[in-house]
Amino acid sequence: MKRLKKLSALLLSVLMAVTLLSGCGGSKNTIVILDGEFAEPEIIAEMAKMLIEDKTDLKAKIKDAMTPVFGFNEMNEGKIDLMLSYDGSLLVTFLKHDDSEVPEGMSTYDYAQQVAAEECNVHLLEKLGANNTYSIAVRRETAEKYDLKTISDLVPVAGELVFGAEHKFFDEEGLIRYKPMCKAYGLEFKDGKSIDLNLKYSAIASGEIDVTEIYATDGQRMANDLVLLEDDKGFFPEYNLALLVRNDLFEDYKDAAPELEEVLNLLAGKISNDAIAQMSYEVDVNKREPEDVAREWLVEQGLLKG
Repeated sequence: MKRLKKLSALLLSVLMAVTLLSGCGGSKNTIVILDGEFAEPEIIAEMAKMLIEDKTDLKAKIKDAMTPVFGFNEMNEGKIDLMLSYDGSLLVTFLKHDDSEVPEGMSTYDYAQQVAAEECNVHLLEKLGANNTYSIAVRRETAEKYDLKTISDLVPVAGELVFGAEHKFFDEEGLIRYKPMCKAYGLEFKDGKSIDLNLKYSAIASGEIDVTEIYATDGQRMANDLVLLEDDKGFFPEYNLALLVRNDLFEDYKDAAPELEEVLNLLAGKISNDAIAQMSYEVDVNKREPEDVAREWLVEQGLLKG
């Protein structure tokens, strides 16, 4: 009787342990992908899921979105397998290093990888192609009127133009802000307006402002037909899109899916700024589902059968 009780207790302990382990991330055949808080990471998460399930024997589960910092922390703890990130975000937001630390002649991507290898349990896969850095944008009619192609082209005409951006861009703290940008380029605008983020696009469309800053892959620029000016002095740091994965991901699945890393890197170098901006436009403006937009693009690229 005592032996039966001991055996029952042992079995109960094993079951409890299995239950606890199953609560940490995915199962042995399921990859856990963090969903995004906006269209761009939502679309990439769907692409990763489709490629995994189409080209390996694994399943993929998209976990509800949380702030990127929380997602990064959970990945470090082994609860999430992969998420879309950016080399600049990995370095500055997650690892708390300033982009001014990047050694001369070294890319943000390579330096972020180096620091990550020393300080955490994650690394970036190959760059996807798009660089979602800050960009300076003007209406197409403004670009044509003043023959604007680069930010430097604004210098002789800035006194006729009003610059407007969200409050954060006018903060006194931080290097990537309005005043440091104007100093770097020698710009003196007619006025600099701090406006609500949600009103920025309507403000430039109506002519209330003439110049603004946006993210290079923002789908809203398609809706407003904005022209991005080349950052010819390299003022803004790179924010290259790349999948962020936990370090032991491929080791864990080397038997079940030895080709997993190769499958995820099928996206490498294929997603341009215009491509992801157009896809985001389809989700944000045309209200299409991220899954449908992602599948359509993968089929167009020959990465998935129609």
